[in-house]
Amino acid sequence: MLEDVGRHNALDKLIGRLARTGQLRFREGGVLEGSVAAPEPAQGFVVMSSRASYELVRKCARLQIPALATISAPTSLAIRIAERARMQLWGFCRDPRARRYV
Repeated sequence: MLEDVGRHNALDKLIGRLARTGQLRFREGGVLEGSVAAPEPAQGFVVMSSRASYELVRKCARLQIPALATISAPTSLAIRIAERARMQLWGFCRDPRARRYV
């Protein structure tokens, strides 16, 4: 678990930690290894206490993070990016319910 006042900074901290601990593997030239086929959520996912902006979804999609769950609604552009990336996008994740957008 990582925290920051800004949602973008919090996600960047997570990405940095994953890269530093070898959980993100890059080929020469900075290209992420692995396929772009729809990854499984069992490979890991991101939960954030913010809305799902398109920037957050885009970062997750580029890193092939299979799912993003937030406590608020995603933007329409975030939904489109998640659809294209074939990643799961969840909003309104509050006990006992959540809404899957993609």
